[in-house]
Amino acid sequence: MRRTLLAVLLAVAAAVAAPANGSAQPSSTDREPGNGPERNEVATLDSALGALSVQARGENRADRSQGYPRRTTLRTYPENPADKAIKLGLAPYHSLAPKLNALQQRSNRVSVEVVGQSGLGRDLYLVTLTAPESPAETRVQERFRATIEEGRSVPAGLYKAPIWINNNIHGDEWEGTDGALRVIEHLATSNDRETQDLLRRSRIYFNLTANPDGRVAGTRANAAGFDLNRDFVTSSQPENRVMQDIVERTQPLMMLDQHGYVANTLIEPTTPPHGQNYDFDLYIKHGYEGGLLMEKAVQALGHPEAAKPEIPFRDYPVGEWDGWAPIYTAQYSMYHGAISYTIEIPMRVNRADYDALPAAELQRRSKINTDVVEATIETTLDYVDDNRRSLIAGQTEMFRRGAAGEAQRYIPDGFVPGFGPEDRFRTEFPRAYVITGDRSAPAAARLVDQLVRHDVRVERAEKPFTLGGKRYPAGSYVVDMHQPKRGLANVMLEQGSDISGKAPVMYDISGWSHRLLWGASVDVHRSGRLHFDGEPVTAAAPTGDVGVAPGADLALTLTDPRDVSAVNDLLSRGIELRRHDDGTVVVPAAERAAAKEAADRYGVRFTAAKPGGVALQRKTVAAAVSADELQVLRESGFDVRTISTAVLNAGFDWSRIDVLYVGSGLNHAQLNAAAKAGLDAFLQRGGVVTRGATGSRFNTDAKLLQATPVAGWEDANGVVNVVNGTGPVGTGALPHSFVYSPQWFTDLGAGVAVEQRYGSTVLAAGHWRARDNGTGGQDAAAGQAAVVSGTAANGAKVVLFGTEPMFRDHPKGLYAQVARAIFWTGTR
Repeated sequence: MRRTLLAVLLAVAAAVAAPANGSAQPSSTDREPGNGPERNEVATLDSALGALSVQARGENRADRSQGYPRRTTLRTYPENPADKAIKLGLAPYHSLAPKLNALQQRSNRVSVEVVGQSGLGRDLYLVTLTAPESPAETRVQERFRATIEEGRSVPAGLYKAPIWINNNIHGDEWEGTDGALRVIEHLATSNDRETQDLLRRSRIYFNLTANPDGRVAGTRANAAGFDLNRDFVTSSQPENRVMQDIVERTQPLMMLDQHGYVANTLIEPTTPPHGQNYDFDLYIKHGYEGGLLMEKAVQALGHPEAAKPEIPFRDYPVGEWDGWAPIYTAQYSMYHGAISYTIEIPMRVNRADYDALPAAELQRRSKINTDVVEATIETTLDYVDDNRRSLIAGQTEMFRRGAAGEAQRYIPDGFVPGFGPEDRFRTEFPRAYVITGDRSAPAAARLVDQLVRHDVRVERAEKPFTLGGKRYPAGSYVVDMHQPKRGLANVMLEQGSDISGKAPVMYDISGWSHRLLWGASVDVHRSGRLHFDGEPVTAAAPTGDVGVAPGADLALTLTDPRDVSAVNDLLSRGIELRRHDDGTVVVPAAERAAAKEAADRYGVRFTAAKPGGVALQRKTVAAAVSADELQVLRESGFDVRTISTAVLNAGFDWSRIDVLYVGSGLNHAQLNAAAKAGLDAFLQRGGVVTRGATGSRFNTDAKLLQATPVAGWEDANGVVNVVNGTGPVGTGALPHSFVYSPQWFTDLGAGVAVEQRYGSTVLAAGHWRARDNGTGGQDAAAGQAAVVSGTAANGAKVVLFGTEPMFRDHPKGLYAQVARAIFWTGTR
């Protein structure tokens, strides 16, 4: 790929501005940190998340039409003068339902469906623009869509080209919604022949606001504190699950994800590294051509502020705006057959600018932004209409290659202008993956359900079978990689790659393997004859079991978050349990009925217990944590009280707290005298678990364990190989973990045990380079202590994590480590 003068200047500017410590830094000032203040410096508090669920007036009334239009009389929401969109002259959320109700009355081209609710209960609207269809005509279109997914041709002249426009996924990037409303109204009401013909040939879907809670509050994240444009293969948030359903259901030929703000406007395609599981030849031809046309349309608006749009593929250095991870809307949608784009509109109106600039200036900027949104949407509609046959053929070919098990195509230099060796990423797809419950039946079931909800095809073996010389029992799950969406299946199940040498920096995470991090036993079969009797899976089979004769104590080993939830459920009922240091929890024989209920509810499996163990009570955790950690702890069933430096300084009741968890937003040095006294008193009886730089700094300042934290490269991230110890946290843990801004511990004091070390080969998948001065790299971390435990001089049990076991609610197989740490440190 050519590095234009702009790209060279960006790189030079970054080098000049590099910090004195020699750390490698990205060059773009628009780059959002992957592991920034929201995960390390700012504690998530219930008072910040605790906005009450929004109460709507009335109920939504859908007309139940099986054709189009599909009208819904939408319930409305009370007027909210605090809606942040109002200051910008944009549509507040409460105005959307009345607008859409009116449009549905005016036009038979408009359909509105409520496809879900946000975290706070606001409706999510899917607006469809198309010429009216009878139910029979709609069934024909659905058969065409299904036929294309099987990799078979359909009559292109009869298939309505689907296009998806996603808006406002970041709540404080508002104008996608308003630009979409302009286009919706035009398509709904215009009587010109061009519009009518377009709608006869197309279905245009608008997710009007993907993040209404963030829109109202003026926050990037949703109400739970999650960045929705990082959650697509994790599916932790309701808004993301809705978007996944939309892209699967509509199977768009092209999609736009409207964002802000990058000076002059940014229009994908991305820089390399490109995801290695794409059939990239089928994407980049249309992806680049469509991007160039959107660039011209934005320039034609005549706004000086948008005169020179940037196309990362053409204009940015390698890694500056990569397309590697499937966590983003656009990159995820490509696995469903879409030619997809992230669009970044130009004029910043959020955060400091929102507060500092006068309303008139903000509204001027927002109008320019809305013009840009409208131009990119209209250009996309025209492009799809002009190239519909080629786009349909390309999507069909992608699915056909997957079903046939064909190799990805070699893409020669110059395939599109600027395509070069640095753009060439391919993989060899295995023949199959086999998922079993050998390590954890609940983990296997969760992974299978996750694959199925993403439209990956999974079969359950009805009889024992042999593959690759290994015998598998009936009930094993098989992912045959000869399937239409094999790229999506593989990007979730493969190990991934160490791409540290492919790019100096990456935009966000570079490793995420569900196979290595979600706790299930998954075998990879690279080749071989695949022959077994199986049935397609729509949901994993139940896994709960009490496999012990009545009258015997029952054991549950904490290997999965569902095991932890089951234990916390039993504890919340007042049942007296016992705990062994190997992670096993014992339920007395007299509580067999309660254990059976837990097995059925959580899918966990009880086995015969060994004697002994110490009494285990339910733990209450005071947590200075990020939003993702808070969600994991609560989903695991812990009683969590959110804290921060300010909360402790204001006075905090420690009387019911068993464990202090420190990951973000607690600085011991900033505590006042009364707060320190209260904390010191707690540490005489309670335990401490820490994560990351904030946690290790707290450990040092509070003089708990003797352990010197060493920081790896700040941007290093991915799946790491680890070697587990035999202590209360390391026993039975996975041989892999996850890191972002990794740490390790040296100069360990007497009695400080290593629960987990980095392997001799550190990175299994991801991006981890050394700083320019040679420090912080993988070689320095190899063999070092990643997780340690010990008892402080004041008697407090302490566990320090240098890894990221709860990052963005993704690495499910690591959560039991955290629970074991909490149960161990909270028991004296």
